[in-house]
Amino acid sequence: MKPKNIIWELFATFFKIGLFTFGGGYAMLPVIGSICVEDKQWITHDEMMNITVIAESTPGPMSINCATYVGYQQGRVLGSIAATAGTVAPSFLIIYAISMFLDNFLEITFIANAFRGIQAAVGILILDAAITMLRKMHHTRLSTAIFAVAAVLLLAGDLLAVHISSIALMVAAGVISFAVFAVAGRKGGEGA
Repeated sequence: MKPKNIIWELFATFFKIGLFTFGGGYAMLPVIGSICVEDKQWITHDEMMNITVIAESTPGPMSINCATYVGYQQGRVLGSIAATAGTVAPSFLIIYAISMFLDNFLEITFIANAFRGIQAAVGILILDAAITMLRKMHHTRLSTAIFAVAAVLLLAGDLLAVHISSIALMVAAGVISFAVFAVAGRKGGEGA
């Protein structure tokens, strides 16, 4: 049974996540996973993996898509609104305050240096999210092959300065996976 104050709890939880996480969706993934899967047990690890894939594939910022999904799981429409508002509110309020009081915010030496340090930390958070997802992912030969081919294509594209669309790679991976599972299902259905 869910507590009566789940709407407030969703807002407060995602407000805290939005307030203390820098670097966008990929940097928020480990924090969302830690709080929503391990601490609050609102979703499972498998659901978190699915949310990540769906949030990456749908329009909008990944962190907001994840918050909306978790909010809906816990509190339906009001829960999704509360979680989404909680995620967005800290950034909105901080940017609003900066625009009101500081004209040349990034020209302040202390602030510019802080942002350089934050950039390094964000890179580490994103790498941590990727490693965590890879460890928890159900590995098959197909998923490993798709991952390896996509990684090689993206790396080669970067090294050779050739643009390779990550969206095209995701669509191709989806089509290949669907085709393989459809064929496997058909073979399994014929034998039954």
